[in-house]
Amino acid sequence: MKSKQSGVTLIGFLIIMAIVAFLAYMAMKLLPSYSEFLGVTKAMNQIATEGTNGKSLDAIRHELMFKMNFQYVDDATIKPANITIVRQSGGANELRVAYQKQIPFMYNIDFLLHFEKNVPLQGNVGQ
Repeated sequence: MKSKQSGVTLIGFLIIMAIVAFLAYMAMKLLPSYSEFLGVTKAMNQIATEGTNGKSLDAIRHELMFKMNFQYVDDATIKPANITIVRQSGGANELRVAYQKQIPFMYNIDFLLHFEKNVPLQGNVGQ
């Protein structure tokens, strides 16, 4: 009676390891950007809960940039022009941060990530 062996051959194992290594390398490149976006979201939520009564857009931008420094958000990633206040119908205001980040991957291949977050503000925004 012959016994049949089962399992992965060496070549199959190497192919699987190459795919896993490629995906791990991709994750190493992308995860810091998503972690940074979570820091942006946390800083925006802090600004929204503190209230913005009478604060100007420049004051809100300065405060948000200050809070993002504590969240390890790189200053080169988000510029003050990426921070805007959108006036909704009904008088409500939303703090909006939208930016793009280009991440070199390999050779001439880059990832272009687009992040956008809106948070409703409490209180009135001054001029």
